Amino acid sequence: MSVDFGYLDRAAKKEIRRCALKALAIPGHQVPYASREMPIGRGFGTGGLQVTLALIGPSDVLKVIDQGSDDSVNAVNLRDFITTTCPGVTTTVRTQDASMVQTRHRIPERPLTAEQILVLQVPYPDSLVVVESSEARRRVMHGEQDYARLLVKLYEDLVRFREITISHRYPTRINGHYVIDPSPIPRWDVPKLNMSETMFIFGAGREKKIYAVPPHTRAEPLAFDDVPFRTEDFRDGNGKRRQCVHCGADDTFLDEIHGDGGVTHQCSDTDWCDQRRAAQPRHAEARHG
Repeated sequence: MSVDFGYLDRAAKKEIRRCALKALAIPGHQVPYASREMPIGRGFGTGGLQVTLALIGPSDVLKVIDQGSDDSVNAVNLRDFITTTCPGVTTTVRTQDASMVQTRHRIPERPLTAEQILVLQVPYPDSLVVVESSEARRRVMHGEQDYARLLVKLYEDLVRFREITISHRYPTRINGHYVIDPSPIPRWDVPKLNMSETMFIFGAGREKKIYAVPPHTRAEPLAFDDVPFRTEDFRDGNGKRRQCVHCGADDTFLDEIHGDGGVTHQCSDTDWCDQRRAAQPRHAEARHG
């Protein structure tokens, strides 16, 4: 591997790899690192990008998505930068073909395997920041598993709105100890962290933290015994589950689209949707052949 492969210098890659290994050894623990300046603004995926550049190799197959889409501006620009600075790396839009997936705001619908790594871009790594402004105090609270104030916030939601209103960044306890901010993924994706085959590595460039959820690790959303955690409800006013307007899926996370024809819903995961649509004509021919 050449010195300049992956843009970062060798010392930076070594540090990020060591931090990633420590994060995997202590699931959910936020490991500080010296986040480097990148040719994109902080807040646009510098943390995830640094993790990807430190871990990727010439034989890897990369998929980059933003809110489930392979074609968003953020995904296209990051993909172009990685392939430009990492000669030999190939890209794909098919989740099952990727050895490494870098993502913002979504986890793919297709279950990931033990041969894959998912890198998540993270704006705010600490779930306690909404109840405690001092980072020093938050470190103590994490060490003591003191999440009472976070539970009180969830309870206050129930009192005021009769439900927990957190739509993304849902606080999740990892391996029975640390409570993490799972990045701005929707609640729909949080259960995918639990006992997964793959490893999840979270990179927060602006906040200079790396943390991880290793394979086969418990990831439990904070909830109450009498008010269990629930994902988004995609049923209409009549109680019928909404479907994707393109592929007809009724078991995926849906985006709500407002247009001249009214409101429609479509799969957030464009690869999942495209593969379903591509398979449908063949199935139709088989039924009528």
